[in-house]
Amino acid sequence: MKVFTTDNIRNISLLGHRGSGKTTLIESILHVKDYIKRKGDVENGTTVSDFDKEEIRRIFSINTSLIPVEHNNVKLNFLDTPGYFDFVGEVISSLRVSASAVLVLDATAGVEVGTEKAWKLLEERKLPRIIFVNKMDKGYVNYTKLLNELKEKFGKKIAPFCIPIGEKDEFKGFVNVVDMVGRIFDGKECVDTPVPDDVDVSEVRNLLFEAIAETDEALMDKYFAGEEFTQEEIVKGLHKGVVNGDIVPVMVGSAQQNIGIHTLLNYLDLYMPCPTELFSGQRVGEDPVTQQEKVVKISDENPFSAIVFKTLVDPFIGKITFFKVNSGVLRKETEVFNSKKNKKERIAQLITMQGNKQIEIEELHAGDIGATTKLLYTQTGDTLCDKNYPVVFNKIRFPKPNIFSGVLPADKNDDEKLSTALQRVMEEDPTFVVTRNYETKQLLIGGQGEKHLYIILCKIKNKFGVHAELQDVIVSYRETILGKAEVQGKHKKQSGGAGQYGDVFIRFEPSDKEFEFVDEIKGGVVPRNYIPAVEKGLMEAKEKGVLAGYPVINFKATLYDGSYHPVDSNDLSFKLAAILAFKLGMEKAKPVLLEPVVKMKITIPEEYMGDVMGDLNKRRGRVLGMDHNEAGEQLLFAEVPEAEILKYSIDLRALTQGRGEFEYEFVRYEEVPENISKRVKEERNKDKDK
Repeated sequence: MKVFTTDNIRNISLLGHRGSGKTTLIESILHVKDYIKRKGDVENGTTVSDFDKEEIRRIFSINTSLIPVEHNNVKLNFLDTPGYFDFVGEVISSLRVSASAVLVLDATAGVEVGTEKAWKLLEERKLPRIIFVNKMDKGYVNYTKLLNELKEKFGKKIAPFCIPIGEKDEFKGFVNVVDMVGRIFDGKECVDTPVPDDVDVSEVRNLLFEAIAETDEALMDKYFAGEEFTQEEIVKGLHKGVVNGDIVPVMVGSAQQNIGIHTLLNYLDLYMPCPTELFSGQRVGEDPVTQQEKVVKISDENPFSAIVFKTLVDPFIGKITFFKVNSGVLRKETEVFNSKKNKKERIAQLITMQGNKQIEIEELHAGDIGATTKLLYTQTGDTLCDKNYPVVFNKIRFPKPNIFSGVLPADKNDDEKLSTALQRVMEEDPTFVVTRNYETKQLLIGGQGEKHLYIILCKIKNKFGVHAELQDVIVSYRETILGKAEVQGKHKKQSGGAGQYGDVFIRFEPSDKEFEFVDEIKGGVVPRNYIPAVEKGLMEAKEKGVLAGYPVINFKATLYDGSYHPVDSNDLSFKLAAILAFKLGMEKAKPVLLEPVVKMKITIPEEYMGDVMGDLNKRRGRVLGMDHNEAGEQLLFAEVPEAEILKYSIDLRALTQGRGEFEYEFVRYEEVPENISKRVKEERNKDKDK
């Protein structure tokens, strides 16, 4: 592929609800531009952008694919993103490097949850967009109703650039209102025709002219004077309105039939911004030496810098690192600096991708997207730059995992292989985490949904040959005491030869601190050199409480008396005496079970508030307060026992039709109600007996 300069580059993310036709749209674009001779099919797993084994098997996108296409001497870098919420990290990383988006809408389904979520992400980032209403050739389509729904959901900025000619099975093309030309599908391709007499475009065209007039004072004067705009003024005005976010073009078509593809490509060329047009043509980072803000201008003239937005790990190909050049020109055989890891890397190979096909390129200019292989230290979110002009770009903010599950290998001998495989997947997917709970000895994986975790297991099986299974998360309970007890712990062993003797009196009582040890020995009844052994014995004993074997917290142990033997006493004897005292003291000081409590922030549309609050009550939750965000959604703050939200991600989606989101963090431990405490103890004892 030839080299393109900054002004001739457009970076475009494809977004939309699952099944809206994003991948099919890419396939049609590749077909009409002669990159492929025959269109692939999602159902048959033959598309360019869905090449992963799991994507082919499940018939939906899991990863973002880079698809560069040349059109009118402009390079369009398409990023085909997944529609499932579980893979939102792929969408977020793509939006970080794209300056615009095509929001694909299924005409038969209307504005779906995925459409709303994609719009929200674009609004937060202030990115220009075009709405492509797909599947206009299918049944049950009412374009007027759909347009009204779009305006109702997303506001006055919605502007139809096309009017369909026929609907449902009768759909045969559309009128391009901007160019005042019909585009009719003749069975093979769309051809230009005069605007049909029965299609009224006057109202829509007047609305477009109003929008154009609002972008410039001179155009406004011309509009009110009743003068016609020139074609150049129309394009320039619409471009400015779209880039500013005041106009969102809506066009229609059918990716399956290749209807609307040429018009879409022309719109992307004319109305979408080049890399220098957004955010004053700058990117904000930090100087790694001074920690001061550093602004980088997107220009070939400046030193090289790039942000890594995606990593693809393949056991055969190796690691492929995707990045966007923010400044400078990158060429092959160049040494670059990873300013986040403080490591040098060598760009031996410079490529772009078309799905999984690697295309070698000579150089990448500021604003372009490319990839390289076999970088040693670089991960998603890192910055690559000229070592003499270091910068660290603001990190990509990925959502935290909201569902965790235990994971164990099907073959116990694969424990190490499983950990290695999961670490490799974590390199590829920043929304996925692996951690080990050393208390419960459980290996945990966390992600964005149940489907996300299942697909991770399939990935490690396909890529690394490790078969693993999910298991329920073991909750880390605690024990404490509510009462006070004074007990004696005496360890005495004399059976000929050197004996053992340790005798301590310890007072146990509740404390605000996790563990508090107080020495009140007077008169040397317990020699000073044995007191650390007493504390050590308590520290060891508190890891296993008397109720269910959970660690004991929030108690104070005061050593106030004891005795020793001048010959038989030693450190071990006093340590064992302290352990005996601990067991006796815990039993007498009203032991209770504690459970972890988390603080939740739940984001939901207002209409689901009642259902969500009712559900939280069933989970023993306490609502702390409510608020709302800029998007008009309700924010609900609550505290809930962790055991009640282990699979809340699944339940919240069901309650809110996928519109709800949440995050949480641990806050404290609280006493478990008696009925639940009894059940937990019974289950714990069963596990011990196994």
